[in-house]
Amino acid sequence: MSAAPGSLPRTLGFWSSVAVVIGISIGSGIFRSPAGVASLVADPRLVLAVWIAGGLISLCGALSLAELAAALPQTGGIYAFLKAGWGRLPAFLFGWAELVLIRAAATGGIARAFGDYLLGTFGIDPAQHDTAARIVSAAAIAAAAAANIRGVNLAAAIVRVSTGIKVAALGFVVLAALALGGSHGADLAHFTAAASAPTTAGAFGLALVGALWTYDGFADVSYVAGEVKDPQKTLPRAIITGTAALIVIYLLANVAYLYVQPVEAIARSPLAAAATMQAIFGRAGAAMVSAFVMVATFSSLNGIALASPRVFFAMASDGLLFGVLARVHPRYRTPDAAILLTALLGIALVMSRSFEALTNTFVIAIWPFYALSVAALFRLRATRPDLARPYRVVGYPIVPAIFVAAVIWFVANALVTEPVSTSITLLLILAGVPVYLFTLRR
Repeated sequence: MSAAPGSLPRTLGFWSSVAVVIGISIGSGIFRSPAGVASLVADPRLVLAVWIAGGLISLCGALSLAELAAALPQTGGIYAFLKAGWGRLPAFLFGWAELVLIRAAATGGIARAFGDYLLGTFGIDPAQHDTAARIVSAAAIAAAAAANIRGVNLAAAIVRVSTGIKVAALGFVVLAALALGGSHGADLAHFTAAASAPTTAGAFGLALVGALWTYDGFADVSYVAGEVKDPQKTLPRAIITGTAALIVIYLLANVAYLYVQPVEAIARSPLAAAATMQAIFGRAGAAMVSAFVMVATFSSLNGIALASPRVFFAMASDGLLFGVLARVHPRYRTPDAAILLTALLGIALVMSRSFEALTNTFVIAIWPFYALSVAALFRLRATRPDLARPYRVVGYPIVPAIFVAAVIWFVANALVTEPVSTSITLLLILAGVPVYLFTLRR
């Protein structure tokens, strides 16, 4: 079916939608975040508990957002859910946060990992060639944007193929570690080793933030809901299938890491997967993982360039951003101006901030909006009982309540343990209120 002029055509099927969920999620996180988690939680059993907790929280959010995505299959995803549940101001604040913080931070963080690994593949130390790494990262963002402007089917095809490659790569790391690790220092005692220091609730909460960075992606397919075929059926299935697969993949990956290396070694190495493969295959193993990470991060960049510009497109269509961002390319039928803006913001941040600063900003900025969207379930059930709901969240109201409570807890914990950076992030979001009021007057 052809789309009307000024609208986006529905071309994404079930597997493309699942690939968006997994493709965006499996980026740099599972290759870099295990070190941060292990450095905060010194007990190997609690390390696995962090990853399980992050997966269960994400699954509760995925189950809840699936109901909203099926009932409101509109371009913009979280923006559309917030507008329907709470009105234009919360929806605008989400778009504002996407504009100034969220997507630029995510794009910059993932692109920086790509640049570092690309230089490392050629034997160049990115720490000693920081400018070169940033330039390569910026070029990767530009390439992803160009592919997405060219057409949603091309972008989705890149995500599908690269998602398959990186899932297979992680599977190879897991199988190699479990099958061959025994002759290369692997030991089941790594899972039961005593912690070097007790773990506080605050440290566990901060470690959870690192894990949630890797799980993020379950909401992103809802941003392209307006381009999904048969969205009432496809979106819930894709969101739930993708998130369940991520839990299994991440847990197996961390089991493999801990089997080959003690938790102290993981905490010291920012590249747990590369260190695991190097222990088994030597330098060739580390180089192979570097190539896998390059594929994984470029796939995530493509997924972000596919999903997040649709938020700006939806806001501009509502008159809350410059009208040019609602433009649809006359030939390629993509929101080219919104894609270009997303790329420029990502390039600006990748040239100025570190990986760790970018990822922490992303999680603290976006997950409260996820919780507010899930909370909209309760409001919409009460105020719009006649709304068609092809899918209803399993375990309502307990499942969405668990998700909302978990997000409130880890944001409050971040305010206590890292008050300065967390407060700055939240204040930047609230700075959107006067911008919204000015926009209304205009």
